[in-house]
Amino acid sequence: MAGVDKLGLALPADPSPGPEHTRGVSRRVGLFDRGILAQAFADSFKKLAPRVQVKNPVMFVVFVGMVITFIEAVAHPGIFTWSITIWLFLTVIFANFAEAMAEGRGKAQADTLRKMRSETAARRLNPDGSEERVPAAELAKGALVVCEANDIIPSDGEIVEGIASVDESAITGESAPVIRESGGDRSAVTGGTKVLSDRIVVRITAERGHTFLDRMITLVEGANRQKTPNEIALTILLAVLTIVFLPVVVVLQPFGHFAGATVSVVVLVSLLVCLIPTTIGALLSAIGIAGMDRLVQRNVLAMSGRAVEAAGDVQTLLLDKTGTITLGNRMASAFIPAGGHSEVELAEAAQLSSLADETPEGRSIVVLAKERFNIRERDLGEDHQFIPFSATTRMSGVDLEGRQIRKGAAEAVRRWATDLGGAIPDGLDQVVEQVARAGSTPLVVADGPTILGVIELKDIVKQGIKEKFDEMRQMGIRTVMITGDNPLTAAAIAQEAGVDDYLAEATPEAKLALIRSEQEGGKLVAMTGDGTNDAPALAQADVGVAMNTGTTAAKEAGNMVDLDSNPTKLIDVVEIGKQLLITRGSLTTFSIANDIAKYFAIIPALFVATYPQLQALNIMKLHSPTSAVLSAVIFNALVIVALIPLALRGVKFRPSGAASILRRNVWIYGVGGVIAPFIGIKLIDLVLTALHAY
Repeated sequence: MAGVDKLGLALPADPSPGPEHTRGVSRRVGLFDRGILAQAFADSFKKLAPRVQVKNPVMFVVFVGMVITFIEAVAHPGIFTWSITIWLFLTVIFANFAEAMAEGRGKAQADTLRKMRSETAARRLNPDGSEERVPAAELAKGALVVCEANDIIPSDGEIVEGIASVDESAITGESAPVIRESGGDRSAVTGGTKVLSDRIVVRITAERGHTFLDRMITLVEGANRQKTPNEIALTILLAVLTIVFLPVVVVLQPFGHFAGATVSVVVLVSLLVCLIPTTIGALLSAIGIAGMDRLVQRNVLAMSGRAVEAAGDVQTLLLDKTGTITLGNRMASAFIPAGGHSEVELAEAAQLSSLADETPEGRSIVVLAKERFNIRERDLGEDHQFIPFSATTRMSGVDLEGRQIRKGAAEAVRRWATDLGGAIPDGLDQVVEQVARAGSTPLVVADGPTILGVIELKDIVKQGIKEKFDEMRQMGIRTVMITGDNPLTAAAIAQEAGVDDYLAEATPEAKLALIRSEQEGGKLVAMTGDGTNDAPALAQADVGVAMNTGTTAAKEAGNMVDLDSNPTKLIDVVEIGKQLLITRGSLTTFSIANDIAKYFAIIPALFVATYPQLQALNIMKLHSPTSAVLSAVIFNALVIVALIPLALRGVKFRPSGAASILRRNVWIYGVGGVIAPFIGIKLIDLVLTALHAY
C-alpha cells in the first residue's frame, strides 16, 4: 500500500530496489569467486605482453630471465634447464594473477554499475517552457530537465525547483528513499537514480561522459589507476635493489671460472631471481588495488590512491559533533523544578506544551514524561490552541482551559512570564547555567506568569565513540570536534566524548584556518563535510570525505565520497588507509627477509665442489646443487601464491603506535620471513629427492 512520508510526499507501494541493486556499489565479492578466478587466470596470460611487464621493474627482470633460460633450454635441452624455465614462467604468471585478482574484484563492482547506465531518455526543458525528449547522452552542462515519479535522473545535477523522494539504492545500497529538494545542502542528485514521487526540475552540472557514475566505474575498475607517491618510491627502491644485485650476480661467472667452477647462465638467472625482492614486486600492485577495493566495500569512493595513502598517514582528525560524535538530536533527559514546584507539575506542563511538537526534541519530552510519571497523551477536546515555535518568540506551547503553557529559550520565557506580571523564581538562573555548563540545552517551562522549572535537553554521545577515540590516540592521531555550539557546551561534550580538542562556534573560515594551522605544523589533516560552506575546508584537507547527500561543490572539493553519508565513516577510512600501509610494509619486510635464507640455499650449492669449506653454510643439508637451486626457485614462486590472500585482505589492523607496529613487523614478518624459506626450501628439496628428480 502506498504511503506518505513525514514531509507529505507520496511514496510508491514498494520503494525497494530489485535484487541486482540491493547492495549498490559495495556489492561484496568473495575472495575466490569462480567468475573472478576464471577471468584473472585469462588476464594473467594477457599481461605477459612486454609493454605490460616493463611497468614493474622487478618482475620485468624475472620475465627477461625466463626468456634467457628458455633460449638456453632450446639450445641445450635438459630437465634442470626446462624445470627452471617453467618455474620462472610460473613466477611471472603468479605475479600477474595477483594483480588480475585485485583488478577483477573492482571490475565486478564496475559491471554492476554498468547495468545502471542505459540509454535513458531525458525530458529537456526548453526556454519557452516546452519539453523535448532527448537521449541523456546529448545533455549539455547547464541544461534543465524535468523528472517525475518513476523517471530515471539522466545525469548529475542540482534541483532548482520542487521536492521529491529519490531511490538512490543503486548507488548507496540503501533501500530507503531519500528526500531531495531545491536549495540547501540536499539539492544534489546523481545520474542513474530513480525519482519515486512528485516532480522536480534538475539543472545538469556534469560534462558529457564525466558523470559521477562514469567516475565510479573508472575508479572501482582499478586497472588504469595511477600509482601513489609511496608506491612509486617503493618501486624505485625495489628497482635499485635489483640493479645492485645484477652486477653482483654477473661477476660470479668470471669468479667461478677463475676458481675452476662452472656456473651456468641458468643458475646465475636463478640466483638473481631469488635474491631480488620478487615477492613484494609481484604483490605491490595488488596491495594498492585491494586497498581501494576495501574502501569501495565500505561504500566510500576514493578519487585517487593517493587519498587512501594519505588517510593512513593522517595525524589530525576533524569531526563534526552532530551525527558523528552525538546521535544528532538532543533528547530530554531531566525535569528540574524551580520556585518550590514539584517535578510532576513541571513534567505535566512540559508534556502538554510538546503534544504538537513533532521534532525529535519535542517527542522526547513526551516520552520522558510518560517514562518518569506515567503521564500519557490525552484528548484535549476542541477548546485548545497549539502555539508553534517561531524564531521570533523562540517559544512554543498550548493555550488550554484558560492556561497559557510555554516552553522555550530561557531568556524568552523569562521575558514572557514577567510581561504577564510573574516573578523569576530563586535559583532559576543557576539551574540554567548549570545545565548549559554540562553541555546540555536548557528549556524553561512557564504556566502563564508562573515559571515551573527547566527541561534539560542533552546531546547523546554515541555508544563506543570514546573507545574509538582512545584507539585513534594510540595510533598518534589527534581528534578535534567541530561544532557550532557555544564554548561551554562544546567543552562539556568534548570531555564526555573523549576528543583531544574542540572548535566551538565554528565558521567556514575558522575550519579553514584550523586546517592550515595543523598543516603548517607538518601534520596531515582529514575531515568530513556535506555543504557548500564545507567545500573550502574539504579542498584544503589532505583527506576530505564528502557526503553523497551533500552539494555538488562539496563532492567536487573532497577527494573521497561516502555513499552512505555517514560522518563516522571517516574513522573507518583512516583505519583502511593504515591497513594499506601496514600491509605494504609487512610484505616488504617479509620479501627482503626471504633473501637471507635463499642466499644460504644457493651460494653454497654453487661453489661447494670447489670450496668444500662452504659446506658449513649448507645448514639446510640440501641434497645436491641442482636440487638446491631448483628448490629455491620453486619456493620463490609458491610464496607469491601463498601471500595473495593476505595482499588482497590486508594485514589485520590493530590500533597501536608506530613503534609497536615496527616491532610486530620485525618479529612476525622479519623473523618469519627468514625462517619460512628455510623450512619451505628444505621440504621442497625432500620432495624432489623422494621423486628422484635430482
